[in-house]
Amino acid sequence: MASVPRHVRETVDRHLNEIERVREVSVVLAVARGSHAWGAAGPDSDYDVGFVYAPADLRRYAHLGGVEAVCLEEREEFEYQGWDVRKFAALLADSNDGAIDLLRSPIRYRTRYDPGSLADYVERTYNPIELYHAWRGIATNNYRKYLSEHLVRNDDEIFPILEHREDEYLVETDEGTTIVATDDERFTETGTRPTVKRNLTVMRAAMAARYLRATGERGNHELPALEFETFLETQAPAVFDDERIERARDLLERKRGGEGGVRIGDAVGRAFAHPPKRIDPAVHARGGPDRARLNDAIDELIAASR
Repeated sequence: MASVPRHVRETVDRHLNEIERVREVSVVLAVARGSHAWGAAGPDSDYDVGFVYAPADLRRYAHLGGVEAVCLEEREEFEYQGWDVRKFAALLADSNDGAIDLLRSPIRYRTRYDPGSLADYVERTYNPIELYHAWRGIATNNYRKYLSEHLVRNDDEIFPILEHREDEYLVETDEGTTIVATDDERFTETGTRPTVKRNLTVMRAAMAARYLRATGERGNHELPALEFETFLETQAPAVFDDERIERARDLLERKRGGEGGVRIGDAVGRAFAHPPKRIDPAVHARGGPDRARLNDAIDELIAASR
């Protein structure tokens, strides 16, 4: 089980108290996000904290300025991302991966609101096709940005290089492929950072998407465990071969060992990093969490903030 030292908990609590005072809110739930939540933290890993809050004065919901839906803070080696209770519930209604993972985090810093019942409900009712596309997007976007060689056009559009030729590149586009001349001044070939950390991010997201799709096609969409080692040991063997699992485990162990920033090239593979774009809605789509139940959750979150 993932854990953090006592001094980290004390620091997070102090920071949350400061955020509450400055922003005039009440934090009802705060948990670990990122590598600490899914068991991949190394000795140099920062601490990512996700939290849910309500305004100290509920009349602000009716004021012209309203309530900030998102709160972002950086303090020392800690990064905080908070959602107002309404924003959080709306994300759960959309089966947002980040909001679901906030409920599932094994490291809880503050629980004025106990998320257990809501987490159980959301895990039973999330819309698999929304989660699939979220994880697929994480895999493909991070692969394009960090692992693939690519050209950058002068409007910052990125084009992965599929093939180097004598005086031209074959590159990927949203519609397929195209040719770009090497002397086309609109494009610049840029370096990437194919580190252990970036490879692990892509690997984990691609495996999650493919696992959800495979289990759904077998009749029961199974949510991948948030803790990546647990997933590799107990769930992945039902879908992936030993080589893929060992490659993922190697990345995980190297990240934990402090090698997250080491450049290793592409350890995922372009094909694996791009799960199918189209999957059958008849098999993988459902209504998602009931909005009335989420409204009840909003009431519970606000009550916990008083």
